[in-house]
Amino acid sequence: MITKPVLTLEDAKRIAAAAQAEAARNGWRVVIAVVDDGGHLLYLERDHQTQFGSVETAIAKAHAAIAFLRPTKASEDAVLSGRLIHLSLPGVIPAEGGVPLHLDGIIVGGLGVSGVRSFEDGQIAAAGASALA
Repeated sequence: MITKPVLTLEDAKRIAAAAQAEAARNGWRVVIAVVDDGGHLLYLERDHQTQFGSVETAIAKAHAAIAFLRPTKASEDAVLSGRLIHLSLPGVIPAEGGVPLHLDGIIVGGLGVSGVRSFEDGQIAAAGASALA
């Protein structure tokens, strides 16, 4: 039998808190979504002044990060460089702000952030992901 680390609710809350701290430091209002390694939502946090459209976007970014095992920025960069096939792949979000979450070198979930410009979402996601290390 193979064993692997698991992303817990406590981990998800710690990741979201670090992401929220980065957002607050910059005065950004965002939605933060954390999913497990199956792409299922573990934790969601939305600033009360963030547009509700960012809820599904943050979840989709987190899901895409775990589904494709890479940051959503990879698809954003691919589309911007003309590789439009990424637009037709199911579940791809070609916008920065989704990152896989690593624990002991294994991907255990995904983090998605939405609410500000995509590179700012990415900055917040990176801060959140660093809390798991």
